[in-house]
Amino acid sequence: SYSPRRRHHRIAASFVVPISSPAIVDTQNLSAQTARAEEEMFKSAALLRGGLSRRWGRPGGASSSFRMMSNGSWGESLPDEYVEEGDETEGEWKGCTRKFLQPISVNSRGSEILNNPLYSKNTAFKSGERDRLRFRGLLPPRAMNMEIQKERVLEEIRAEESMIRKHVIMEDVHDRNETLYHRILVDHMEEMAPIIYTPTVGQACNEFAMRYRRPRGMYFSEEDRGHMAAMVYNWPQKDVRVIVVTDGSRILGLGDLGANGMGIPIGKLSLYCAAGGIAPHRVMPVVLDVGTDNEALLKDKFYLGVQKPRLQGSSYYHLVDEFLQAVRHRWPDVLIQFEDFSSDKAQKILNKYRDDFLCFNDDIQGTGATTLAGVLGGLRAKGEQPASLGDQRILIAGAGSAGIGVAQVLMQAMMEHGRSEEEARECFFVADQNGLLGTERLGELSDEQATFARDADGGLSLSEIVNKYKPTMILGMTAVGGLFTERLIRDMAKHCERPIIFPLSNPTTKAECTAEQAFEWTDGRCIFASGSPFDPVEMDDGRTFRPTQCNNMFVFPGIGLGATLCGARTVSDRMLYVAAEALANYVTEEELAEGKVFPNLSRIRDVSKKVAIAVIEEAVRTGQASRLTEKDLADLDGFVTKKMYDPIYVPLVEKREISI
Repeated sequence: SYSPRRRHHRIAASFVVPISSPAIVDTQNLSAQTARAEEEMFKSAALLRGGLSRRWGRPGGASSSFRMMSNGSWGESLPDEYVEEGDETEGEWKGCTRKFLQPISVNSRGSEILNNPLYSKNTAFKSGERDRLRFRGLLPPRAMNMEIQKERVLEEIRAEESMIRKHVIMEDVHDRNETLYHRILVDHMEEMAPIIYTPTVGQACNEFAMRYRRPRGMYFSEEDRGHMAAMVYNWPQKDVRVIVVTDGSRILGLGDLGANGMGIPIGKLSLYCAAGGIAPHRVMPVVLDVGTDNEALLKDKFYLGVQKPRLQGSSYYHLVDEFLQAVRHRWPDVLIQFEDFSSDKAQKILNKYRDDFLCFNDDIQGTGATTLAGVLGGLRAKGEQPASLGDQRILIAGAGSAGIGVAQVLMQAMMEHGRSEEEARECFFVADQNGLLGTERLGELSDEQATFARDADGGLSLSEIVNKYKPTMILGMTAVGGLFTERLIRDMAKHCERPIIFPLSNPTTKAECTAEQAFEWTDGRCIFASGSPFDPVEMDDGRTFRPTQCNNMFVFPGIGLGATLCGARTVSDRMLYVAAEALANYVTEEELAEGKVFPNLSRIRDVSKKVAIAVIEEAVRTGQASRLTEKDLADLDGFVTKKMYDPIYVPLVEKREISI
């Protein structure tokens, strides 16, 4: 039987011209034999297609020319008329494109679409869509575009002085139009991050009940025991890739906020979408409402959570287990991020599930990886190599889940560079409210804390540790504002030419010291990063330092993106290390010269892509990349870029059932 496609393949094969080095071919000086082959192939292909003139619609049978492609094969060069199509410049399509965009099928119509923030474009719906989706007349007649919508929101935000008011404005947009909300975050991340997350999210959590507007996320409580496997099917989205879950027991440095802690998963997932490129319909915020021990909330008539003391013991852990089993049953490949669990439970939960579930704890592992990246950047700023990490003397103020998590990640990095576990452990001085952790307290320490307990000098104060052991860096994770006193920092600066000072507690009121204090007390010699943002610091001698925020958002979106794209089964310790390394290497020399150890937030999406690629490469190395094809692996950068969510308006198509 005759097959035009097979015959076309035979014709094309008949005229292949072998070229040893396609990259250096001069297509303007082809040999006569090559030119004849080109002409024959052109004629044959044109016959099979019914003529090029019909394909391009060119008058008089005008034809396209052939050119050499980058891979050495022949292809048509496009006619002059077939150029890249730009955006429209007038009418309701002004600032928009008419190019093909893959549409989204929706089950709803009319006002249901307008009230669904995942689909609504508000005033940006074009007249054709208003007719097609059946809500003509339900919107003001003038069709806007996203740029005008964005400009209006930004003007409203910038007119406000109160950060919490700015947060409320953004959350109102979030509740009405998620595409616009994430577009604003992507385009203005440096301005918006402090508004939607730290430090403002702390106040938003404190006021969560009073500012509650609409349902967002899921809540699981003791009353739901035995029903969770069915409950998860109440969530309307079928393809959830990332869940951020908290029990509200340790919200930032604010303590037990119970169900009010929902603001944290919502904020984190906004960053997953905007910075990490996870589509908003693929994320789910969760609160495990196990009660609260906050007396004020137990008596607050407006509090929305369970007004009972917190579950403890087996009742608590059984609830956590049922929740995890339920979400994995419905979404087998979902990534679960534990967030703001109290120190006495966070490590236990992580240890139980980390080898069987795709999960990680952001306070332990995310903070550790981000801090490691900042420390590696600090070593670069000092002219040292990453291997010199094992030569540092590291004082960690705070022995909770965050402090111990940071110590674990830093120790693992030292071992990556050839130090033994014993050699690495000797670099650490971990202190809590009772002083330096010592072996005499082993009976009251967790296994993870005991790893860093020292044989001598247990109970030394921070000042005594600084003066006896002369640390080269101090990291604060205590949530005790002002803990790093002038005397402490000045004593440290006497012993170290360029001390690394990271007060990592947040919000800002809980920071162990400010950027201005750190630079002033070290005469501008310190390398500084903080958990909350600080303004640039101008020294008396005219120097200006621009401190950067040691924010987990530099790491966790990329980890989540990489792990979910490649189909990883677990988040390994080495994935965290390569994520930190990728982040550290992204900082430019110019940024280091300005006192920065983290890149500018305006480049956060590219940072997340680099982190995701590093995580995927590690998954490939260990045989965890179950979803990737050979084609994906050949161009990981292109693969990840293509998979990242880009918040733009696309056509909506109503699903319809036609019966005859």
